Amino acid sequence: MASITFVTGVEHGKSRAIAESRPIVIGRSAECDIALNDAVVSSRHARIERTPAGWTITDLDSSNGTFVQRRRIKHPTPIENGMLIDLGDEVAFRFYAGAEEGQTPPEATPEELALIQQMADRTERIRREVGKVIIGQTEVVDQLIMVMLAGGHGLLVGMPGMAKTLMVSTVAKVLDLEFRRIQFTPDLMPTDMTGTEVLETDRTTQEKTFRFLRGPIFCNLLLADEINRTPPKTQAALLEAMQEKRVTVGNVTYPLDAPFFVLATQNPIEQEGTYPLPEAQLDRFMYNIWVDYPQEHEEEEIVRTTTAAVPAVPEKILSKQDVLQLQSVVRKIPVSPHVVKYTIRLVRSTRPGDARAPDFVRQFVATGAGPRAGQYLVLAAKARAVMEGRLHVSCADIRRAALPVLRHRILTNFAADSEGLTPVKLIEKLLAAVEEPTERDYA
Repeated sequence: MASITFVTGVEHGKSRAIAESRPIVIGRSAECDIALNDAVVSSRHARIERTPAGWTITDLDSSNGTFVQRRRIKHPTPIENGMLIDLGDEVAFRFYAGAEEGQTPPEATPEELALIQQMADRTERIRREVGKVIIGQTEVVDQLIMVMLAGGHGLLVGMPGMAKTLMVSTVAKVLDLEFRRIQFTPDLMPTDMTGTEVLETDRTTQEKTFRFLRGPIFCNLLLADEINRTPPKTQAALLEAMQEKRVTVGNVTYPLDAPFFVLATQNPIEQEGTYPLPEAQLDRFMYNIWVDYPQEHEEEEIVRTTTAAVPAVPEKILSKQDVLQLQSVVRKIPVSPHVVKYTIRLVRSTRPGDARAPDFVRQFVATGAGPRAGQYLVLAAKARAVMEGRLHVSCADIRRAALPVLRHRILTNFAADSEGLTPVKLIEKLLAAVEEPTERDYA
């Protein structure tokens, strides 16, 4: 069923269902189907209805006007899933039509719907349990959870002493995941990570056979600590595990237990004796998560708690089966063509050779993001929606995911380096420059 969710005004945060069988009138009058007690709304302000060609909205000669994607309308105007609609200057809502036209996505079961509704509370409980050990860094913890719910991998970049390793191990405890840590060093071999075959002799028959000894990669959550300290040969041993969720040793392929995540850490300043990650491997990481310094009051709390009392033990909030179920639910969240169109427009705008690319991208970007960026933007937006207990995805969710998804996929050129323009600054300019699709894009 279609619905609208108010984002401003007296009804902020509330949703209203919209019937497909008859027109719905929105206004201040009590006789309207959706009555709003707001002075900026006319008595009969606008009408939403389902036509054979799709959903439309019509302004009913309102005094303050009706706007679709910030453009004032008069006649029946097509609206798509996720579009922003303003009634005057102070009341706005987003329209959600449910599943995409022509598609029948798998429907969530009642059990899965109940799990989504509980996730807002569970997410807050996860933050509290992690907060027993890690002071602050709430956004970093949220991004780690999003990566896991989306079934991706994360690269944590931060200065030494930011508790990156402790944070990952704490999240593993709260989510009840089997955790392994590998300290990457220049002499680390691929078999040290994946495992190796050993020759054994049967004491009875004296027959010699090979037996595979599993390495630390066989777990649910693998922490690749200081991943840039090992040569490319060992780094590449992770590629098959990250992409295919399996490991090949000799002529035998071994599947990894689900769920499987790789969270890698990297020191951004100590580059002596390191091996930069190849772009092909960087692209496998869904998020590039920047772990910044804590705020002053947080740092005071860190020093106070870590030098006196015994560290608290976090409790388990989700089980391994809950994580697997949530991964399935994330895939079932519908995404409107409007959101997909905006996502692709944003990704393609990072490529200097694209016709839509802004001038500053052509001037300062050497290589833009590939198609995997669009996939991860949508998955990240779905994961955030589930974390917040929502069943819909908006363009705002895409924008919130843009920085960690695109930060390591945009390569700047010499002109950008000479002017001190980082990928982060370019992404911020992109978000301001790339507009959401309007009715002209659907003409």
